[in-house]
Amino acid sequence: MKTIKLAIAGLFLMVANATQAQVSINVNIGTPPAWGPAGYSEMEYYYLPDIEAYYDVRAAQFIYYARGKWVRTTYLPRQYRNYDLYGGYKVVLTDYHGRTPYTYFDRHRVKYYKGYHGAPQRPYKPRPVYGYSERRYDKRDHKHYDKHDKHHDRHDDHDHGRGRR
Repeated sequence: MKTIKLAIAGLFLMVANATQAQVSINVNIGTPPAWGPAGYSEMEYYYLPDIEAYYDVRAAQFIYYARGKWVRTTYLPRQYRNYDLYGGYKVVLTDYHGRTPYTYFDRHRVKYYKGYHGAPQRPYKPRPVYGYSERRYDKRDHKHYDKHDKHHDRHDDHDHGRGRR
């Protein structure tokens, strides 16, 4: 009886764990990256003119030409690892649905040349900002000292009044 209860508990834990893993995987597939342009959550590909590469939103992979063939990876190639994905311009390919957006690379490279900037873009999610302290610029801190100084000024005036009597 005890072994049956353990077996059922073990089975329950395995099913719960598998269900949780399935949910976390499904949530991330096809989600636009934080650096992707806002307003295009249903698009499949971006073309990155500055580095002549594509980004597959559904697969979360970069597609670029290297050593004579098109390669799919989750990271940019070494020479572009420092490329600013937030600041770089992304062309949303609204007219292509398939697996090989590079079929039209010759057209994309001419139409969207290196340095190309169309309409202004903002990222899907704002870039995290590090090292900024709002408190440093809080004017209330200055008001606190102003009140403190005024209190001392009145106190000093009062003392000066006593000294003159």
